[in-house]
Amino acid sequence: MKNKRIIDEAEDIRRAVEMVQLGARMQMLEVETRLSREKLLKIYKEVRGVSPPKGMLPFSTDWFMTWQPNVHSSLFMGFHRYFAEAAGLKGLDAIIKSYHLYLDHIEAEQMEPALSLTRAWTLVRFFDADLLQMAPCSCCGGHYVAHAYDPTANFVCGLCNMPSRAGKSKRAVPTRKTRVKAASV
Repeated sequence: MKNKRIIDEAEDIRRAVEMVQLGARMQMLEVETRLSREKLLKIYKEVRGVSPPKGMLPFSTDWFMTWQPNVHSSLFMGFHRYFAEAAGLKGLDAIIKSYHLYLDHIEAEQMEPALSLTRAWTLVRFFDADLLQMAPCSCCGGHYVAHAYDPTANFVCGLCNMPSRAGKSKRAVPTRKTRVKAASV
């Protein structure tokens, strides 16, 4: 680190601040910058006002296969593909620009984001490792995240074949009738 240029360090600090503002975890910051862990901790605490969360990063592709995360992940990957192919962006720059566009789209639709920056970063890494692929839906023609090497000839997306309990993730508030019934059992 002795020969590190001040301009390079300033760029790493700028990127780290932006990633922390977008909700990046420490593991992502450590991989994507050349800053020391101590410096990243200081940046995180200064930007967020609290210590970073502890724990492991997501490590399974299965999270991206459930219907709502799959739709959000597919939207993000569509943006990522655009920035990679049309704009020529690569790596972290493509991820951050794609994530900004994803957040703008989610906000415009007045929805809650299902995808965090760290999950989006992990998703791209899964694609780079050939664990995931984009599969065209045989009904709507859209492209969706799917396991790599799964047959995709008759793939139907989660929007065309929505699960019966889709959108019912919030627990219903018990009514007086259900509370009385539960108490009598």
